[in-house]
Amino acid sequence: MAKPLTFLCINGEFKGLDFLRECKQAGNKVYLVTSKSLEHKPWPREYLDDIFFMEDKVKQVWNMDDLVKGLAYFMRENPIDIIVALDDFDVEKAAHLREHFRIPGMGETTCRYFRDKLAMRIKAQREGVKVPAFTSLFYNDKINEFAQTVSPPWVVKPRGEASAAGIKKVHSAEELWNVINSLGEERHNFLVEQFKPGDVYHVDSLTVDGKVVFSQVAKYLSTPLEVASGGGIFRSHTVEYGSSDDKELQKFNKEVMKAFGMQFSASHTEFIKCHDDGKFYFLETASRVGGAHLSEMVEAASGISLWAEWARMETAVIRGEKYKLPKVQKNHAGIVVSLARFQHIDDSAFNDKEIVWRLKKDYHIGLIVKDKKRERILELLDDYAEKVGKDFHAVGETKDTAH
Repeated sequence: MAKPLTFLCINGEFKGLDFLRECKQAGNKVYLVTSKSLEHKPWPREYLDDIFFMEDKVKQVWNMDDLVKGLAYFMRENPIDIIVALDDFDVEKAAHLREHFRIPGMGETTCRYFRDKLAMRIKAQREGVKVPAFTSLFYNDKINEFAQTVSPPWVVKPRGEASAAGIKKVHSAEELWNVINSLGEERHNFLVEQFKPGDVYHVDSLTVDGKVVFSQVAKYLSTPLEVASGGGIFRSHTVEYGSSDDKELQKFNKEVMKAFGMQFSASHTEFIKCHDDGKFYFLETASRVGGAHLSEMVEAASGISLWAEWARMETAVIRGEKYKLPKVQKNHAGIVVSLARFQHIDDSAFNDKEIVWRLKKDYHIGLIVKDKKRERILELLDDYAEKVGKDFHAVGETKDTAH
């Protein structure tokens, strides 16, 4: 039997439970570091060798010096084989620990391409990947040049947030400078980009040894920015297999992963198909499983659990074994998620046979549907959006609803 590996999972959100279970079922030791505020969440402790908590007076903000010192003490008796970040905000933490303790995996330079929206745009542009026009907020002259040469509207984006959090849309140079000045000393942590109206797609994939071995293309019916700014109802669905959009984005996603130096990980990458020219542009990527329960939608369509397969893949890589992807199904699936006006939701009125998953979370309603025909999925999503909007929907903080 193969020697057990020791996984250290960094996870500032309550997610990735299937990753933790699969790691343990593969015969590994599994340690979890998470936020103190999540201590009483129902973690699968029977699959964990131990769990450690970091103080987080601000959500997911940890004292990195304490984390390094704590891990250094722990490693005196417990060598670590692999460090895995399970959420966007943990990618930098994990990269820092790998660099400091010289543990193989994504380092801080490559990590920037999957966390820093400015770094990923500069890298993409240099590698010939199409991106909307953008500039940093470092130089006043560059900002003025951008405003004079790139037609509005524009969006001011934080470099390090996930999803559409913190994005502000502006329509003139005066409005742009008002937003920039309001940022004060924090403006270096933002960028400005041309807003290109279009349809937003996402590709959820697995990469092994620098090669994309699985990818699922899907399209948002309500973009994350629309949901975050307008409090809308989040919806996404798989695209038609073998369609021009499917083929083009499968290829585009591979180009991005290669350009950014992805070797081993799950990833969630977003593209926009612009209305004005019909072309796809790269928006952003992340070296983790997509949020907003998109992984459950991907599994409904393909039969592939991104969390579990990511764990199996990491185990195989460290052991020097060949990873084999399970057989991929080609069903269609769609998801609808919304904030709700009520703490406890009775969703029994939704009783179609295509429903394969229901969200169990206070003040939320969510459903995933699966069928062989994409037309049926779209029909159900439209019907559900209308019913949810009428009977359940609430407008409020939607940060965790669309990434």
